[in-house]
Amino acid sequence: MSEKMNLAQFIIFIESFNANINIPLIRAAYEFSDKAHAGQLRETGDPFIEHCLEVAFILAEQHMDSTTIAAGLLHDVVEDTNVTIDEIRKEFGDEIAHMVNGLTKLSGLSYKSTTDKQVEYFRKMLLSMSEDIRVIIIKLADRLHNMRTLAPLDPEKKTAIATETREIYAPLAHRLGMAKIKCELEDLAFATLEPKKYAYIEKKLKESSEEREAYIKEVTEPLKQALEKEGIVAEITGRAKHLDSIWRKMQKRQVSFEQIYDLFAIRAVVENERDCYHALGVVHSTWKPVMERFHDYIANVKSNMYQSLHTTVIGPRNRMVEIQIRTKKMHYRAEYGIAAHWLYKEGKRKYDESDKRMAWVREVLEWQKELTSSEDFLEFLKVDLFQDDIFVYTPKGELKHLPKGATALDFAFAIHSDVGFHCTGAKINNKFVPLNTPLESGQLVEIQTSPHQHPSIDWLKIVKTGAAKSKIKHWIIQQGYAQAVTLGREILERELRHRRLKMPNESQLLDVAQAMGFAETDQLLAKLSAGVVSVASILSRIEPVSSPQDESLMGKLALPTRRHPRGIKVKGADNLMFRFAACCQPLPGENITGFITRGRGVTVHRQDCPVIASINEPDRKIDLEWDVRLGESFLIRLEVLVHDRKNILKDITDAISALDVNVRAAEIKSERKPSVGSTAIGYFILEIVNAAQLKRVYDKIKKIQGVLTVERSRGLSSDD
Repeated sequence: MSEKMNLAQFIIFIESFNANINIPLIRAAYEFSDKAHAGQLRETGDPFIEHCLEVAFILAEQHMDSTTIAAGLLHDVVEDTNVTIDEIRKEFGDEIAHMVNGLTKLSGLSYKSTTDKQVEYFRKMLLSMSEDIRVIIIKLADRLHNMRTLAPLDPEKKTAIATETREIYAPLAHRLGMAKIKCELEDLAFATLEPKKYAYIEKKLKESSEEREAYIKEVTEPLKQALEKEGIVAEITGRAKHLDSIWRKMQKRQVSFEQIYDLFAIRAVVENERDCYHALGVVHSTWKPVMERFHDYIANVKSNMYQSLHTTVIGPRNRMVEIQIRTKKMHYRAEYGIAAHWLYKEGKRKYDESDKRMAWVREVLEWQKELTSSEDFLEFLKVDLFQDDIFVYTPKGELKHLPKGATALDFAFAIHSDVGFHCTGAKINNKFVPLNTPLESGQLVEIQTSPHQHPSIDWLKIVKTGAAKSKIKHWIIQQGYAQAVTLGREILERELRHRRLKMPNESQLLDVAQAMGFAETDQLLAKLSAGVVSVASILSRIEPVSSPQDESLMGKLALPTRRHPRGIKVKGADNLMFRFAACCQPLPGENITGFITRGRGVTVHRQDCPVIASINEPDRKIDLEWDVRLGESFLIRLEVLVHDRKNILKDITDAISALDVNVRAAEIKSERKPSVGSTAIGYFILEIVNAAQLKRVYDKIKKIQGVLTVERSRGLSSDD
């Protein structure tokens, strides 16, 4: 609204957008909100009800229904007054109460950080919008008015709000296809965060406005005549692009304002889809097209359901001009997005379940369950939901949307979790490519899998999407636990064999676990493998033994009978017994950490080992450094997945030996499955000096024909 108005004037204005407005409902919501906010002033000095009216007006401009406008009038009542959700429900019903509740920030709970609180609010809002998308439309209207009235706030608060707007709310409006709101939010954030740059672009646009308008006329007039000659009815306009987008183009292309050719776009709005393609032919016959700048978003609909033909031509005076062609329906949808597509009738809610625009909301709700940290969730929002997207095809012709920068491995996880977990390689347009290859729109992507393939920590460096990262992390944690259980059982069995004792049955082991405070046997075995509990403490319950004299933990570790550490420095202590963790097989050159076990010295882990990461006992973790003698080697076990062929084992061992690395053992096992062809997995035990040498081995093996993956497997401890 351009000026303050009373309720009567407000109703007249919103009736211009919706002739079927429910005036009694709007009046009741206004009066309820006005009474609840009585005496409250905003930081601008205006009565609070003015903000509620402005939000409702923005919703009316988006052609929203009466219920949404009423909820807009009430959106801050529960958060900023003593009114409860139950009172809203009693007065206005469940539908409005649900929307208001979805917009109410969390209170009465304690959070570790502001980020945690912010994330929980976003989670709550997303959950609400999955049930009723109007929740987020109201929130966008609320944020838009708040951005319009930022001026009186202190600089720190303005920066925080503008940053959140740029990173979350403007991209969210884009994802919902609400271009008008998205562009204004971006420009307002730009003006707040980078005022000098904003002023520079604004000044340049004003200085060039006359020349720009004259050039637009040079394009639109001959285009209109050419279309009329072909019998195509079209509304042709030219518009300057918004300031933030111009600045981003300058930054991305590293050019000056004068070098940006697409400061504006010509738009032709025609009657139907057939006319779109007919008009495109007219444009291309009038001016020479720049073919690499052509995009058919009618056939390849964007993930926010945007549709249009975009083409760039060499126009008058040999200048490049962008021309967009769309139908009236496409144009309306491009301007208002989900608000135009959400099918509501006054007094009757109707939602088209086939609306693909809502697919990502449902995906959010599934993926966010696996994102436990606040930082992961915010990163997920910024990458998966809010970046520009690309579209690629499966071999069956199915269209998949992914964030820009997504890799072939991201695509595998987008197909299905199991495809991602067992992905060995990819083909793009029938050519083999590495899994870290970034995808581009229009490509045909095919994924190769093998049952022997499993995720590794290195995959987290390849994938870009939060969904793929979350699935990989979850798998690693789960496998780390399963691996820890298996290792724990092996440790216990080995120790029992040394003592010539029989392995207890499962019932007896469960009794031991419960006696030691664990709910199940697996928990005990996992803690055993990590060194949290000792074999001796388990054996004392299986076969009672005399208790040694009580000593301090560090004292026990420093007994003269313990062997001297090989290749490890322990800060502040000498003569400690140690062993290398079998779960991660650390090597010199890799960052390591130690865990003080009960009775078995210090276990040395890689810092990125999922087993050590899962142990929440910081007091038992110590800093370690490598101190190896020249030429000292360590046993490392590799697993190599290959396409089975003649001499593959010989080729691999020859390649390793050529690097002057001793192969202690090697074997290969074949498995033939129709779905994946003939594959084999090779196991190699090598004497490796350090991480750099292991990398050279990796690189050498990967170059061998038929090799799919090379990974360090669960290895041998120093006790083996």
